[in-house]
Amino acid sequence: MSLSFVKKNPKGNLHSIAFYNLENLFDTIDDPDTLDDEFTPEGQKKWSMKRYKRKLYKLAKTISEIGAVTTENVPVLVGVAEVENENVMQDLIDAEPLRGIDYGFVHYDSPDERGIDAALIYHKKYFEVLHSEPITLYVNNPDGRRDTTRDILYVHGKLNGETVNIFVNHWPSRRDGEMETDYKRIKAAETLKSFIEKIEVETPNANYIIMGDFNDNPDSQSIQTLLEMNTLYNPSEKLMSEYRGTANYRKSWSMFDQIIFSHNFLNYEKGTHSFAHANIFDEAFLTEFKGKFKGTPYRTYAGRKYIGGYSDHFPVYIQLKFNV
Repeated sequence: MSLSFVKKNPKGNLHSIAFYNLENLFDTIDDPDTLDDEFTPEGQKKWSMKRYKRKLYKLAKTISEIGAVTTENVPVLVGVAEVENENVMQDLIDAEPLRGIDYGFVHYDSPDERGIDAALIYHKKYFEVLHSEPITLYVNNPDGRRDTTRDILYVHGKLNGETVNIFVNHWPSRRDGEMETDYKRIKAAETLKSFIEKIEVETPNANYIIMGDFNDNPDSQSIQTLLEMNTLYNPSEKLMSEYRGTANYRKSWSMFDQIIFSHNFLNYEKGTHSFAHANIFDEAFLTEFKGKFKGTPYRTYAGRKYIGGYSDHFPVYIQLKFNV
């Protein structure tokens, strides 16, 4: 099931905004300052230039097709997670399916110990970057040592001339258990809320698009903490079911990947954008086609075994209609 608010849209006025966790988009070069050794030719995963280029092509192809059935265009904004550095971002937008598109990107190296970051790809024809910065997340492990997790990427810009504040997130994982790590994601939500509250002092009723892999579901405490602001709407709540989500673990679906936006996008006014549609991009080519994992995301590796897929997450997207 997808979620649509606006029934008929002139295709030229409909724009897709997506988020995609790219699952370990590493280059083949060993960075001595991060834990990227397994993604090198000599590492456990035998990560080669051939495998890297194949993954780039597959991810670029996926991005080019998100929302294209209704817009007949590539997405205007794509938030991504699990990218190693700006070189892989450049390689991604230079990959054949995206090569002819006037894409730029915003990326900052974050303190994550594996060296993976969040970034934003933007279509220069439709979006202008005015300001960007990383928002550092300060959170400690139970032993008191800092958890060097990903920054939240903040990009302030103009989409078709309308000012918008975009946040790309990749919140702390559940690797050590959901309950044991809850506090980290709640801290991420509180950090983001504080940043938005500062924007509100200067620009009340501003536009927000908050996207990411939150490592929590729409009903989790961290996401609900964020929604306490009462000015945000989360279409992901209606997309998730026991039969569908963005990631699958032990035959159970989760909806960790979400796009949340401010209520302004539920209004109609000339020169602004209105929410039209939300969906999970879970096309058949992105899924395992046989076996016990049939229908789940077709990933690059299953453990150490290379299977040559796309990602262990499906992308999500919303579509906004530009009111002329």
